[in-house]
Amino acid sequence: MVKFMIQFQHPANHDAFESAYTTFLAHIERMPGVARRQVVHVTGTPRGSTSLHRILEVYFDSQGALETSLKSPQGQSAGAALNLFPAGSVEMYFAEVFEENGGFTPEGS
Repeated sequence: MVKFMIQFQHPANHDAFESAYTTFLAHIERMPGVARRQVVHVTGTPRGSTSLHRILEVYFDSQGALETSLKSPQGQSAGAALNLFPAGSVEMYFAEVFEENGGFTPEGS
């Protein structure tokens, strides 16, 4: 599984951000091949505040499915909707996802 992560910095204008984010999210939800999506509201770091406000994670079954989705008309519309956000306030990443339930390392290992 792979994911496309979109990180948003704290907005100067919260109402304008929410409007742009809602529009962007609607475009993401129309993209083909999305296995699931996850919205993360960043609350801080172990050292206090952070410049991050929100992270949107969009999951795909494969890198090929992600690339096909981004190249689709719906993916292109989602990309265009990123222009609603101020320059420099959005970062994007691709990542491979490895998941397991639980996980435990005994002490002394």
